[in-house]
Amino acid sequence: MAITGASAGIGAACAEALARERAAVALSARRTDRLGEIAARVAAAGGRAEIVPGDVTRRADMDALVTRAMSAFGRLDAIVCNAGIGFHGAIDDTPEDVMRRLMDVNFMGTFNAIEAALPVFRRQGSGHILIVSSIVGKRGIGFTSAYSATKAAQVGLAEGLRAELHGTGIHVSVIIPVSTRTEFHDAMKRDFGHAVSGLGPKQDAADVARSVAACLQRPRAEVYPHAMSRGLVILNAIAPGLTDRLVQKYGRRR
Repeated sequence: MAITGASAGIGAACAEALARERAAVALSARRTDRLGEIAARVAAAGGRAEIVPGDVTRRADMDALVTRAMSAFGRLDAIVCNAGIGFHGAIDDTPEDVMRRLMDVNFMGTFNAIEAALPVFRRQGSGHILIVSSIVGKRGIGFTSAYSATKAAQVGLAEGLRAELHGTGIHVSVIIPVSTRTEFHDAMKRDFGHAVSGLGPKQDAADVARSVAACLQRPRAEVYPHAMSRGLVILNAIAPGLTDRLVQKYGRRR
C-alpha cells in the first residue's frame, strides 16, 4: 500500500491504523525526517514501512513511490491520495499563483499518484484508489472557494474513474472528512500568513484513518467519517438556497 502526504495528519494516522492490521506501507512526503518518525511508529504498531521521499506535483516522484512499493512488497493493493494544502480567503483576494499551487498539489498531485498506480492495478486485475477530499468538495463554504474547487475536482475525478473502471476489480473511493484536527491549519498560517477558526464540526485524524481502514476492507464509493456531514450534502442537493444560509453561520474566519 502507498500513502501520499504521510508525514503528518491524516496520512500519518492512516499509516498507523493500517500498521495495526499488519499492513506494509510505502510512505511518501517531502519531509524525510518526519517520514522516519512515522515509519518507526508503523514498525512499533506491527506493520512494515518503506520511506519514499517525494513531491506529489512531480510525476517522477509518484512513479518512484509505486516502483519502490512493488520492489519491497511484490504488489500494490491500494494507494491513498492524501497530500494537500489549504488556503482561506475571498476569491478576489486569492492570488493567481496561490490558486495554481492549490490545484497543482491537491488535484494534480492526486492525478499523478493515480496515473502512477493504475498500470500496476490493471496488470494485477485488482487495486483500490482512495482519494482524501473534503466536505467542501461536496458543498463549498464562504472564503474557501479556491480550496473547495480543488476538492470538488477530486470528487469529479473519482466519479469518472469509477465509471471507467467498473467491473475491472479496481475500486475507487473518495473520503470526505470535515475539518480535521491536524497541522493543516498551522501549515496554512506558515505558508500564507493567516490563521483560521470557525464553529463547524471537527474530527480527529484517527477518526478519518479508521474510516479509511474500514473502506479498504469493504470498498465504498463515498465515505463520510463524520456521520452528520452526509446530511449536509443531501440538504444541499434538495435546497441549495437554504444550505447557503446554513453554511454562512458555520463558515471559517481568518
